[in-house]
Amino acid sequence: MTYTAEKILRVAKRFNNARRNYLLVNPLQGKHLPTRPTDALDMMNALGKKVAEKFSSARLVVGFAETATAIGAVVAKNLSDECFYIQTTRENFDGAFVEFLEEHSHAPEQKLFAENLSARIDSTNEIIFVDDELSTGKTLLNIVRRLKKIFPALNDKKICAASIINRLTEKNLAALAEENISCVWLVKLEKNFDAEKFSVVEAEKVLPLKKNISFCKKIFTFDTRRGVKIGEYFSQCVELGKIISETLKREKICGEVLILGTEEFMLPVLVVGKILEENFSVVTHSTTRSPIGICGEKNYPIRSGFKLKSFYDAARTTYIYNLKFYDAAVIVSDAENFSAGLEDLIGALNVHGVDKIFFAEVKNVRDL
Repeated sequence: MTYTAEKILRVAKRFNNARRNYLLVNPLQGKHLPTRPTDALDMMNALGKKVAEKFSSARLVVGFAETATAIGAVVAKNLSDECFYIQTTRENFDGAFVEFLEEHSHAPEQKLFAENLSARIDSTNEIIFVDDELSTGKTLLNIVRRLKKIFPALNDKKICAASIINRLTEKNLAALAEENISCVWLVKLEKNFDAEKFSVVEAEKVLPLKKNISFCKKIFTFDTRRGVKIGEYFSQCVELGKIISETLKREKICGEVLILGTEEFMLPVLVVGKILEENFSVVTHSTTRSPIGICGEKNYPIRSGFKLKSFYDAARTTYIYNLKFYDAAVIVSDAENFSAGLEDLIGALNVHGVDKIFFAEVKNVRDL
């Protein structure tokens, strides 16, 4: 398939963000809008194949949180099952990190787990950084320059900036080239965007709901925030998909199934969703930290939404957009203290009459 702006681009308005008033929403990404898992993975694989054609020896891939965590993982899988994949994160956990800024974001502070990263850099001649959109390249330059100071060996490596959408100007591209960074993309755009014309309202508050739902647990022996061999990680996602598929069969679920991820935890729901597609009609998307305005105008992508407590931090607000009725919903998360967030999300699903809800709790057991 040839990907075009018409297929992968919708413009929404950020709610109360002075840094940038618009957000580019990709209807195939499985983040803000529901999509078929196969459609999302096909798009990500298309980018991965383009990267593999030009950087076939790369064995280190870095995906940017929040929205590119799954894209980065799929790009890594296209390179080799042995490829080491690590994502940036906004979450807090123990360890050494390299910190940098994503300046236009609603949550600008990001970090990359640094333990054993020097050995990973030494083991490859090519390194891939993956984002959903490159607009100015500032975030990429922020992290690359920080990493080069800490890991001088990076100065001798070829670096690729891979993205679904590339909006870099010739000046931006020249700045990247000075750092030995070249670009691979699916769609090149040159125009600027402005969402000021849209009159939007904030997402609704939700009434939390405690409900007896079906739980299943799966132990993942790897965490993409600390880095994984991508083939082994995909295998664990497939195992989870088989467990959930058997659960839905036992419960005699029929009709359309929604599978939801939480914030940075996006790849497992896509892989699980693809497994479920063998027996069910499935769509997927995930909660997000992005506050997007709600608008009923024709062709505006975000038409409804709820404010939720985060699965990862009850004091933090997250959002879910464009819910509707489904015959069943499956929530998949690796959060550790998720009860408040789960009750809010169940409440949002309840508004749309979703009564059959399943929760797959993923535990990341590290350093095994």
